[in-house]
Amino acid sequence: MAKKFPSNPPHPERLCWGCDLYCPATDLRCGNGSDRTPHPSELWGEDWQAMDSGTPAENAASSPEDAGAARPAATP
Repeated sequence: MAKKFPSNPPHPERLCWGCDLYCPATDLRCGNGSDRTPHPSELWGEDWQAMDSGTPAENAASSPEDAGAARPAATP
């Protein structure tokens, strides 16, 4: 059974998050590359789980109408 993935660990930089082993950054045992895999909170901030929640404010900003208005019309 896989370990529970912590949403906001206190020191995510100390571990590799690439697999279930959660190896120390100085001892990568799984061979998941030569660099440690960062935790999502390191990449996208502490509210990284809300990015996929589909809140109305996020959906309004990413609606197809808004995306089309932001891009200039294609020229033939």
